[in-house]
Amino acid sequence: MVVKSVSRLITENAKADPDAPAITHEGDTVNRRQLDLRTNRLARAYTQLGVMTDDLVTVALPNSIEFYEACIAIWKLGATPQPISARLPLVEREAIVELANPAIVVGAEPGSHGARPVLPVGFEADPALSDAALPDVTARYWKAPTSGGSTGRPKIIVSANPGAFDFDIALPLRQMRNRAQLVSGPLYHNGPFSFSMNGLYLGNHIIVMTRFDAEQTLRLIEQHRIDWMMMVPTMMLRIWKLPAEVRNAYDLSSLRIMLHLAAPCPPWLKEEWINWLGGERVHELFGGTEGTGATWITGDEWMQHKGSVGKLMGASKVKVVDKQGSDLPVGEIGEIFLLPEGGQGSTYHYIGAESQALEGGWESLGDLGYVDEAGYIYLTDRKTDMILSGGANIYPAEVEAAIDAHPAVRSSAVIGLPDEDLGQVIHGIVDAPDGVSEAELISFLNARMVRYKVPRSIEFVDYPLRDDAGKTRRSALLRERTTNPGSA
Repeated sequence: MVVKSVSRLITENAKADPDAPAITHEGDTVNRRQLDLRTNRLARAYTQLGVMTDDLVTVALPNSIEFYEACIAIWKLGATPQPISARLPLVEREAIVELANPAIVVGAEPGSHGARPVLPVGFEADPALSDAALPDVTARYWKAPTSGGSTGRPKIIVSANPGAFDFDIALPLRQMRNRAQLVSGPLYHNGPFSFSMNGLYLGNHIIVMTRFDAEQTLRLIEQHRIDWMMMVPTMMLRIWKLPAEVRNAYDLSSLRIMLHLAAPCPPWLKEEWINWLGGERVHELFGGTEGTGATWITGDEWMQHKGSVGKLMGASKVKVVDKQGSDLPVGEIGEIFLLPEGGQGSTYHYIGAESQALEGGWESLGDLGYVDEAGYIYLTDRKTDMILSGGANIYPAEVEAAIDAHPAVRSSAVIGLPDEDLGQVIHGIVDAPDGVSEAELISFLNARMVRYKVPRSIEFVDYPLRDDAGKTRRSALLRERTTNPGSA
């Protein structure tokens, strides 16, 4: 067993092949030696600003080489990156920074968080600082991504795993060493962040896109001979909607693994991809940022177990319970609960929220479904009102809190309407007796929330949307608008 810190993995890759490309973004490439030396210098710059071992550092950078360099420099100090969207409005970013209490914020306007050190996009360490190797230290917590909360407040999910890995035992998620890996999703999301960092540690050439584009994705697969990539179903759909002559114009023979996750994939779309690429190349993962358990299924398996998200990997356990919390037998639909090998709390802890668990530490991601006799898990619905739009998790309470902050609004409800492209789109139902226009309300929200959380459509009603107990019947509102679209 050889556990190596992130710092050591990056340095060893540089020594093994210093001129090999490490990261490419929009035609710019940094090789392994440059990445190692630049992050040594950057780490020293962060030290001068007060970053210490086990600190959190908020990273608000867009997809870029700079994003990776910032995170590696943080790890080299034994600190923990806390990635957030670069597009967050100040109000939303302030709430997260207040919760995280990071040593510094990277990628925002200097002075935007009071006396806390804030570095702008494009920050360069003083060239007078040394780029020599730093002492080998390991962060207590590897990552701390942010999630919206069901209460309307953000929460931070702090991984219990340290910033060190043993790849001699097993390679993660069927990734291999010294290949090329495409990153098409936003790096502040857990999947693109975690999987691309693992690939980087393994010596893979990371090709990161600023944002997803369907044809550009195919072009990059061909150009860089991509071996492994991750997508969400919205991306798969947009590629599939390309004209057949465009979709089939590119050489995708290098692509060994196309992994999809983050949202349900329409069965017809998945089957089309399996027929196109082959079942041995199309894979699916189901799990949460909390790391309480994850499944895996190949396309070939899926064709034999259509609708399944696969079997649990590792030693995690699954059970299905009814509304009273009693265990259900094989094949019966209920709420799915997971238990990691080490028990509750062994894989993460929250900042800004409390974990909810059944007796014994079993936790739920909010999914309904069942398990068959062979151990394959099938999802049938969501227990919560969480909206999955383009692979992003959006909590209605968070959006409602922002809408309700407008002085003209008395109450609101947010639901996810079905959408062929994004899976769901956000629809706001607003009770505003004092009067407010849709354009005014959208402008108000744009100043307070990242754009993907702002409703695509607003519907005004003349009655309160909460009962006397303050509850909103989102499921009933959704049902009315999907079974009787004319009411929306």
